[in-house]
Amino acid sequence: MKQNMSSQNVFTLINPQNGNLAFKILPFEDNSYFDHLQRNNYYSLIWVTKGKGKVKADFAEHHFEENSLLAFSPYQPFMLCVSEPIEGIAIHFHSDFYCIHMHQKEVSCNGVLFNNIYQPPYVQVTEQASQTFKMVIDQMKAEIENAELAQYELLISYLKIFLITASRLKTEQLEEMKSVPDSKEPVILQNLKDAIELNFKTKHSAGNYAELLNISPKALAKISKNYFNKTLTDLISERIIIEAKRELYMTNKTVKEIAYELGYDDEHYFSRFFKTNADVSPQIYRETVGFGKMEA
Repeated sequence: MKQNMSSQNVFTLINPQNGNLAFKILPFEDNSYFDHLQRNNYYSLIWVTKGKGKVKADFAEHHFEENSLLAFSPYQPFMLCVSEPIEGIAIHFHSDFYCIHMHQKEVSCNGVLFNNIYQPPYVQVTEQASQTFKMVIDQMKAEIENAELAQYELLISYLKIFLITASRLKTEQLEEMKSVPDSKEPVILQNLKDAIELNFKTKHSAGNYAELLNISPKALAKISKNYFNKTLTDLISERIIIEAKRELYMTNKTVKEIAYELGYDDEHYFSRFFKTNADVSPQIYRETVGFGKMEA
């Protein structure tokens, strides 16, 4: 890995094989990095230590407060609109540097921090977690500054600590929300989530799920908007795209094979659907995010 450090205390590692970003620690003192639509080919963890505002991600908008950690997957569209000036620190890492799919058993952040279509893309950082994050970031900076033997392995270890801490925190906060009487989600919501997980490869329309759950399409649409801040069509599309991205990264299947497995007979229609939602074609996604084929 080639290192690059600027006077602004930005710490960057570049992949020498392709010249792409591998890992980056980016302190920020305003919203200039995030005030326009982002669609990056790497993972982003954005810790807002001061300020607050609104995050627009995928098809939804959410308010975030001071000490929020926002998490975004490759090519997930997002931008921040602030109501109070923000400061903080961002960590970016490419799948070639660390693949959360391959190491799901180690860090358990996929579906929690990243690719969780049913929850806002952030977690509130506690004082205890804040101390851990600061310590880990300092260690990462020191490791990049003083490149020694096994630098990559140590950086990965620190990144894992960060991801595990954040994932535990989000899991705890979700459990706490469920235990508050007034915040318990209706049974229909869990049924809807289960139905999407079981059927997104074969059922692509909102009407399909209304029929499955024996509820009127209008009522289900209202429930989806109220609780997830997204339309049901958006939820289904996001789930399909997440699976398509995983297949493009983790397997050597052709785009045609992936399309067919996700319920699309027409490869070109599927490619247009993917590009509309991911802003790049399936092939470009595979080329720029990387190819981490998992051996059977």
